[in-house]
Amino acid sequence: MLTQAVTRRVKYTFEDYLLFPEDGRRHEIVDGDHYVTPAPSTKHQRIVANLLNSIRTLLKQHAVGLVLPAPCDVVFSDLDVVQPDLLFVSKGRASIVTEKNIQGPPDLVIEIVSETTRRTDEILKRKLYERFGVKEYWIVDPELEAVKIYRLAAGGYERAGDISAETGGALATPLLPGLSIEVSEIFAE
Repeated sequence: MLTQAVTRRVKYTFEDYLLFPEDGRRHEIVDGDHYVTPAPSTKHQRIVANLLNSIRTLLKQHAVGLVLPAPCDVVFSDLDVVQPDLLFVSKGRASIVTEKNIQGPPDLVIEIVSETTRRTDEILKRKLYERFGVKEYWIVDPELEAVKIYRLAAGGYERAGDISAETGGALATPLLPGLSIEVSEIFAE
């Protein structure tokens, strides 16, 4: 009689996540799988700073929520903990912001892709954010100088727009009324 060996794959939990080393790399778990990425490039960090400054400027004028850069843990479930590059939580949902982390889906998540994170950001995290109800997801591509915008609708994410340095335009969202970031400002050095 032949028997099939059953191999059990290890699923990491939030408790395991808390034990990961603070080694300057980004540690995340998605569906219990551990993902590690190196520290971001300086270009990546400039883009984060440009977006953060634009959103913070708006929030100083209109206190409609909170914007935070990585590292900031977003705990969706015991098996799903990520650190988006930027996140926004509206004032009406401020109860998910705790002293240690974000407990649930932010309203807006922004990821800046790199060679090492492209697949994770474009596929894995997009599906994760959609599944947990993140209202809007921006994928910023430094190489193409472009931004993909996904908005949550009844059937899941819909592609709400694309802007690029090539075509021009401004980044805006109904989540942050009055926000208008020229694409050239996003990728400015």
